[in-house]
This record gives sequence, C-alpha cells and structure tokens, in this order.
Amino acid sequence: MFKNREIQKTYWAIVESPPSETSGTVVNYLKKNADRNKSYVYHHETKDSKESQLLYRHVGSGDKYHYLEVEPKTGRHHQIRATLADIGCSIKGDVKYMAKRTNKDASVCLHARKIEFMHPVKKELITITAPTTIRAHLG
Repeated sequence: MFKNREIQKTYWAIVESPPSETSGTVVNYLKKNADRNKSYVYHHETKDSKESQLLYRHVGSGDKYHYLEVEPKTGRHHQIRATLADIGCSIKGDVKYMAKRTNKDASVCLHARKIEFMHPVKKELITITAPTTIRAHLG
C-alpha cells in the first residue's frame, strides 16, 4: 500500500517562518547523502535524485512560530524537513535543516499526526490519529 501510495499521511510542523502562500504543493528533487544522513533539494532532476511532492497548509500562528499541516505525496528521506527548509520554513529545533537553534531536548517540532488507508479486506477507511503532547517548545 505504501509503494502504491494508497496510504495518506498527515504531519503537523511548528516552523520558524510562515510560508509565502497559505497553502500549496511543492515539487522538487531530493538527493540523499547517507554519510551525512541528510537530503539535499534540487529544483530540477539531477543524477541520483528522486522526485518529491508534498502539500502544505498554514493553519495558524503564535507569537513566535507558525503551524503547518503537511501531506507528503511521496516518501523520501527527510522529505518534509528538507522541503520546508527550502521554502524558508525551517522546522523549530531542526538545525540540520537551517533552524536557528536546537530545542532543549534535541527534538524537532514535527509530529506524525494521522494515517489513513482502506482496509484491504473490509474495504473500510481506517484512520489512526496520534495524540498530541504539549511540551515547552514554544518559548
């Protein structure tokens, strides 16, 4: 189901800057560097790169940070982290992808919120939603 892109994943991200558009689709190419455990964004296909697609929606803002809902359409290494940084929306705490500083607990503010898929036998929609935990990441 993952290979056939029949799984819908939704993530929530706290980012340092708002996107230029309130919602959009980002298509780019990612190249993984296994030695650095990092992916690099290219705006055109290049050797060993893979196409990456994600949708985002700006859902709100606080005093210092902005909140995005993200739906990756492809499953690439560090796709959300690299793509959001490339459009100027670094995830809070994600210094690997251009955030200003780490979080005290070394986490990044990216939450795998929901997964949806059609049950392979019953043909019923299955939705699994992860609870949120409020931590002191917004200070």
